[in-house]
Amino acid sequence: MSEAGILRHMALFWLKRPDSIEDRNMLIAGVETLRAIPQVKTLHIGVPAPTEARDVVDHSWAVSETMTFDSLEDQAAYQPHPLHEAFIARCGHLWERVAVYDIFDAPQG
Repeated sequence: MSEAGILRHMALFWLKRPDSIEDRNMLIAGVETLRAIPQVKTLHIGVPAPTEARDVVDHSWAVSETMTFDSLEDQAAYQPHPLHEAFIARCGHLWERVAVYDIFDAPQG
């Protein structure tokens, strides 16, 4: 593990056809293939929860992925990995937008 701790890598995907359950399921299946990349320590796949509509809540995305990596180097090795590149080639036509957030725990004290 790096000195900064575990790296959380979160991506939100907006589908080109947001009402297509088939496209959503195809994207979820594609994200699932990323679990086989050795540098990926954990993978969680999600969809928006049906919580109340408020100004600060964004329900507009379709699928999320949250991964953890032991280091920045592991995350960097993940990017060009053949399974990651295959996922983009196979599923990239499904989304119109992706937002990525890479997160370290805040310093304590």
